[in-house]
Amino acid sequence: MLQSGNSVTLRAKGNSMLPFIMEERDTVVLQKVEAFAVGSVVLACLPGNRYVLHRVYRIKGEHIMLMGDGNLHVTECCRREDVAGVVVKIIRDGRVIDITSSSQLFMAALWRKLLPVRRYLLFVCRWWMRRDRRMKKR
Repeated sequence: MLQSGNSVTLRAKGNSMLPFIMEERDTVVLQKVEAFAVGSVVLACLPGNRYVLHRVYRIKGEHIMLMGDGNLHVTECCRREDVAGVVVKIIRDGRVIDITSSSQLFMAALWRKLLPVRRYLLFVCRWWMRRDRRMKKR
């Protein structure tokens, strides 16, 4: 569908993109790959026909290094041709977040620069999520 130019909406699965995309809370809107750069969130096909939704961390020629925002180190590598789609929007609680906006790009760039202390920030984020789930169960 993406190759035909259609947008595709998917429910987020997993927490590798914390704090920007959360499982069971967010839906992402993907579009056909026209162009992407460092900082873009892409859907990529990895060996074994496994798909991941991660942020482009580095581009070296045809090779792309991907890292989830909730990860502490680069986790996957693929080729440009393995990128199936680019995330353009996140739908959260009925609100549409344009991740190509300047404010979202700034926050993503800042998050990347915080990599040395990301471990502690993610600990707090995950603790808050667990706390929130416990409160909802009551």
